[in-house]
Amino acid sequence: MSHEATSNNTVAKVVGFALCTLLLVLSVSAEPQQPTKTHRIALLSLGSIQKEGIEAFREVLRSLGYVEGQNLIIEYRLAEGKPERLADFVSELIRLKVEIIVSNSTEAIEMVRRANPSMPVVMASVSDPIGSGLVASLAKPGGNITGTTQVSTDLAGKRLELLKEVVPSITRVALLVQRNHPPTQSLIPEMQKAAEELKITVQAFEISTPDEFEGAFTAIKNTRAGAVFIQNNTIFNANVNVRRFAELALKHRLPTTGGHPSFVIAGGLMFYGPDPLSMIRRSAYFVDKIIKGTRPADLPVEQPMKFELIINLKTAKILGLTIPQTVLYRADKVIK
Repeated sequence: MSHEATSNNTVAKVVGFALCTLLLVLSVSAEPQQPTKTHRIALLSLGSIQKEGIEAFREVLRSLGYVEGQNLIIEYRLAEGKPERLADFVSELIRLKVEIIVSNSTEAIEMVRRANPSMPVVMASVSDPIGSGLVASLAKPGGNITGTTQVSTDLAGKRLELLKEVVPSITRVALLVQRNHPPTQSLIPEMQKAAEELKITVQAFEISTPDEFEGAFTAIKNTRAGAVFIQNNTIFNANVNVRRFAELALKHRLPTTGGHPSFVIAGGLMFYGPDPLSMIRRSAYFVDKIIKGTRPADLPVEQPMKFELIINLKTAKILGLTIPQTVLYRADKVIK
């Protein structure tokens, strides 16, 4: 072999080695960077979080490089509608030194803030964070609390409009809400203002515990209300309470629309509102940003971008209602 051929072969080998090295570097850099530290966070709720919601939360965290059992520990504390359990849960999470608490409950977040004001908290679709005093504003939350909120300027009006389309004869709607609950204080006037434009009267019925459910439905029926709007509330949303609500509504033959899809799945008539899964998915991104060093105060609170309409046709049939095609065409999900 000539000297020139040997030289060319050597150059080819060097170039080939360089190319392989470059491709290896590029392939490694293209992969998501896995956090090396094990992070401990918590999911805390006064009510419950649907299995689909928990899995959606985990799925996004996995896509961001956080895997349970490898570099992530998630502490689950769900009070199932029992407020007396919250204090112990919060104390335990603080002792465990979790880095971030994610919660869908105003009451739970308030308790965390009182126990440890420096604890970063991510709201997962909280009703009224400004009215509840959790944040200073959506754009500049301040403090250590940020996340997602259900707040939407025309949500009350759209809910009542849909209810009127489905039950055209209604002139009176009952609002079933939680007593002494900060978001309730903004919900009632919001619903009343929207009802005026539709020439509907709304009346609030406030309760504190599940023991008052049956009495509340009896009182609502006695006022000749044509439908019930059930507040999106973690006490109301606990699995056992949702089923009880649906049973009582059917017993009293009252169409219901609620602030959470679980009401419709359990037997309520209709839901229109933010998609809970998309909201809890967004919460995972907030967790990632805080872990990487962004202060909660510098992360604007996000309002819902995706809304869904769910209708239970089985319940409509029991109540003797015919859902207009114009409403069915707009439904994202129909339960038959």
